[in-house]
Amino acid sequence: MAKRHPALARLDVLVGRWSVQPEVEGLGVGWTEFDWVEDGRFLRQFSDAEPVPETAPRAWRENNPLPTTQLIGLDDAGEEFTVLYADARGVHRVYRMTFGDGQWRMWRAAPGFHQRFTGTLREDGTAIDARWERSGDGVDWALDFRLAYRR
Repeated sequence: MAKRHPALARLDVLVGRWSVQPEVEGLGVGWTEFDWVEDGRFLRQFSDAEPVPETAPRAWRENNPLPTTQLIGLDDAGEEFTVLYADARGVHRVYRMTFGDGQWRMWRAAPGFHQRFTGTLREDGTAIDARWERSGDGVDWALDFRLAYRR
C-alpha cells in the first residue's frame, strides 16, 4: 500500500467507540463506532441506539434514522473529505467535511434542505461537543439539535 496521507492520520483520534447523547428530551444514549476499512483508505462510522422510547418527541419516533453508516474518504488535492451517508430510512446523502485543530465540520447544500455539523474535540480526545443546523435556503440557519460524544 502507498504511504498514508497525513490528512487521514488526523482522523485517528475518532477511531473507537463513543457514546452519543442528543440533547433532545426523552431520547436515550446511543453509540457510534469509527474504524478504518480498506487498509486505512476510508474511515467507516456506524451509529445505532436502542429503539426510540415513547417519551421521545413524535418527530424523532417517526423519523429515526438509526442505524446509520458513513464512509469518509479524502480528496488529497485540497485535504478535504467527502462523507457518504446512508440510514435505515433509505436516505442517502453526500457531505463535505474538514477535520483539524480540534474542529470537525460537515455540510451539504441541497435544494430546500441545507445542513451543517460542527463539533469541537476536547484536547484530551475524550469528548466532542457538537451541533446540527438546518436551513431551507442556505442563508438563514436554525439549530436542529446538539449532541455530545463521550469515550
